[in-house]
Amino acid sequence: MKGLVEVVRGTGLSTLSSILEETEETEEEYRQKDYEITSEWEAKVAAHKVFRNVAKTGSKYIDEDDLLRFLKKEEVDNFILLFEGASATGKIKRSVFWKWLVKVYKERKSLVHSLNDTKTAIEELNKLVSAVLVLVMIVAWLLVMGFLSTQVLVFISSQILLVGFMFGSTAKTVFEAIVFVFVMHPFDVGDRCVIDGIQMVVEEMNLLTTVFLRYDNEKIFYPNSVLVGKPISNFCRSPEMSDSVEFSVDVSTSMDEIGAMKDRIKGYLESKPQYWRPAHSVLVLGIEDMNKMHMGLYISHTMNFQSGERGGRISDLMVEMKKIFEEVGIKYHLPPQEVHVRYVGGLTANAAGSGAVLPPPR
Repeated sequence: MKGLVEVVRGTGLSTLSSILEETEETEEEYRQKDYEITSEWEAKVAAHKVFRNVAKTGSKYIDEDDLLRFLKKEEVDNFILLFEGASATGKIKRSVFWKWLVKVYKERKSLVHSLNDTKTAIEELNKLVSAVLVLVMIVAWLLVMGFLSTQVLVFISSQILLVGFMFGSTAKTVFEAIVFVFVMHPFDVGDRCVIDGIQMVVEEMNLLTTVFLRYDNEKIFYPNSVLVGKPISNFCRSPEMSDSVEFSVDVSTSMDEIGAMKDRIKGYLESKPQYWRPAHSVLVLGIEDMNKMHMGLYISHTMNFQSGERGGRISDLMVEMKKIFEEVGIKYHLPPQEVHVRYVGGLTANAAGSGAVLPPPR
């Protein structure tokens, strides 16, 4: 583990620009030209350089012919699958390439932080175990050498029991934290989790505490002994996740309009294979007060919710559904309300006494 940590910490996320500019240079020259990416801005700069050196002059995308200059056919086929929308067109857009390289940088950064925190936790545990072993070895050595009599041993045992009684809860907390970090280990640094209904990202893991970063960048510290008994939802370790959008239409909406709406929604989902799986369903959930029909659209993402892109995808889907409703003519009307108007004679008399002129009753 220590060797792995040193390797990851000691090596940077390198760019391929130097290789692409001069393929005949030696490995030593490449290492001298190479540099480490330490920020998201540097990752974007590196992506720009790589794209400029791989793509044709003035081109806005990288195609298979560009990649075949540096990779084998099998490697190109596997490489294109990493980019959004490239598998269908065979072309990698500039914005998609930038986004991919920044994502790689963030994943590597999370890996480095995770390894560093694991190393720190192991070092803390090592110190704790070493202290206990030293104490046990001292007592055993004194017993073997005959320096401890029975009375002294009984006295030391009583003191140990007293200390155990005083710090029993602390020992229990430490033991639960060790079990949580090294046995359960429900998340790593960078994972997006939901705890107590709050969505947070793991910022730092220690032996006794874990630091989370909330959506508003507020840091929340949780004792690991408390997290042991809490249900934790981990988006990063989840498979492709599903979602739903519920809406209501007027009960008078015709079946032709509902069918047209379903076809339009299906066409939209199939036009975005990088975002949505084609399998989906539009169901009627119920009818309320004979004027409102509740419906639900159930779709599957091509990802889990670790990247935080769910909100943007759902927003685009809702905007598209609004367009579909407008174009198909699906609306919702509030039911008519009866209004009762009653003539009150006393009001007329009072108004007449005050000198007001009222129209004659009909």
